[in-house]
Amino acid sequence: MVTTPTSEILPTAREDSSVISKQRVSDHGEVFTGRREVVAMLDLVKQETERIESRFLEPACGNGNFLAEILERKLRVVARRYGKSQLEYERSAVLAVASIYGIDKQEDNVSECRQRLFAIFDRQYTARFKRAAKDECRESVKYILGRNIEHGDALTLQTVGKVPRPIMFSEWALATGSFIQRRDFIFSELIESAETGQSTLFLTEQYSDQGKRAFIPKEIRSWPLTHFLKVREHDE
Repeated sequence: MVTTPTSEILPTAREDSSVISKQRVSDHGEVFTGRREVVAMLDLVKQETERIESRFLEPACGNGNFLAEILERKLRVVARRYGKSQLEYERSAVLAVASIYGIDKQEDNVSECRQRLFAIFDRQYTARFKRAAKDECRESVKYILGRNIEHGDALTLQTVGKVPRPIMFSEWALATGSFIQRRDFIFSELIESAETGQSTLFLTEQYSDQGKRAFIPKEIRSWPLTHFLKVREHDE
């Protein structure tokens, strides 16, 4: 799990078992982390898990045990701060979802993870606002999860499929009012070299206020400011 900044996790068919099959363990080394271990590990970065905008990436997300717990924690903060205003709740809940990223090699895991995260959001959103809940908000969340949870290989940095391509992620940042700024990046641009401690992939070198070198990833596309309920409109 990589980070940058009392409801229960929705049960799934795979959550109670650490493995799906011996064959998948043998072929892919696939073992799911139990809830107790997930909670204990996330408690080590508890402050970050409760920051709505803090970004998390799980490079082998499985069906979402870590990401589901993170989203639950973020949405509790959203409800506590903004539960009395539907607009503020929606805007902040969408941002919470948009801060969560995952990669997995198994297509069924990717699909299940997206569905699981959406179900967590939709359950809480619908319970709070009932008939006033908007399908537009639900569709924005589905769209963002479709981009943020990627069917790929975090080791090769490529998608999985007949024609692999570099994994790409979108950054979603609240701009003025209810508008979101989307910027797209190649995943490899976001990773620093483990061998040198410096990035050979980030193309822009700058210096921080402390005089330390900082590498700024080069975006491949910046999208027009878009209302958070209409993020699908610029899709291609």
